[in-house]
Amino acid sequence: MKRFYLLAKKYWIFALVGFILTLLSIIPIRLAIASYQTPQPQAFLTLGGGSKRESLTAELARWYPSLDIWISSGSSRDEIHKTFQTAGISLTRVHIDRRAVDTVTNFTSLVNDFKQHNIQHLFLITSSFHMPRAKAIATIILGSQGITFTPVSAPSINPPEKRTHILRDLIRSIVWIFTGYTGAELKKTYNLVH
Repeated sequence: MKRFYLLAKKYWIFALVGFILTLLSIIPIRLAIASYQTPQPQAFLTLGGGSKRESLTAELARWYPSLDIWISSGSSRDEIHKTFQTAGISLTRVHIDRRAVDTVTNFTSLVNDFKQHNIQHLFLITSSFHMPRAKAIATIILGSQGITFTPVSAPSINPPEKRTHILRDLIRSIVWIFTGYTGAELKKTYNLVH
């Protein structure tokens, strides 16, 4: 009987891992479909973390006057408004969202808004040092929802982020897909997330 339980446990783990891998393998398919259906970006998503990101977005927004702009956290509302007004961008195009507390929640807090606006393709704007982590998270979170992205990096002199930060946030993104939980609440308790 003990052998039966060991075999059952072994196969249960294989089944669970297989199930998770199957679900995650759907993400590249959803990204490919979104890219095919919407080959050009429909909006900007700028991740908070520096005025250079917002300035780059304002500059690009002049070239794409029909695209709305979503700023996740970032500078103060007044600074953001000033940046876009100086660039001649109508503030009716600018959506400022303050729900995010970190990079994972930059995406999880806005993904439903993008779906409600039928957005399937975004310009993703962040700093060059931050882009590898942002792309990894976007692939999981946006990809799981059928939203693709085109990355655009703002120049930065900061060194690249540690791979452990990328791995940590990839795991958090996968957990979010299955549970809706981001782990951001741990920041207050353990200062683990940033």
